[in-house]
Amino acid sequence: MMSSGTAVWPGRYGADLTVQSGATAADEIRQATGGRGADLVLDCVGVDATLALGTAVARPASDLTIVGLGGGTLPVSFFSVPYEMSIATTYWGSRPELYEVLDLGARGLVRPKTTRFALDDALTAYRKMRDNTLEGRAVIVPLS
Repeated sequence: MMSSGTAVWPGRYGADLTVQSGATAADEIRQATGGRGADLVLDCVGVDATLALGTAVARPASDLTIVGLGGGTLPVSFFSVPYEMSIATTYWGSRPELYEVLDLGARGLVRPKTTRFALDDALTAYRKMRDNTLEGRAVIVPLS
């Protein structure tokens, strides 16, 4: 979502904070939370690096939900994650959670950014993701 490593307050996508993934991300998140850590981490990628970042920035008694299907692993032991952290995977939420998300969208509190590509332009979408020039999510649709 960002082109630099600087935090954005509040983002035009409805987030309280966004940071560029990288070497300074954990420090930026810790600083933004006054050293406390995040209450909730949603990992929409699910690779080793993002899972490690999620546990590095979460506070005790927080929640880490792995949404992304990147195939990463998260070593879990008593001392490897914050105390009382709940870790969950989800492929779909519950019906009440769906209603909550739809309500947030209807109230304008969640504003996803998508870029549409025709099916013939799918490789362009992948190149933009690889080159870190894509804003938001790529949506590939068969256009007539």
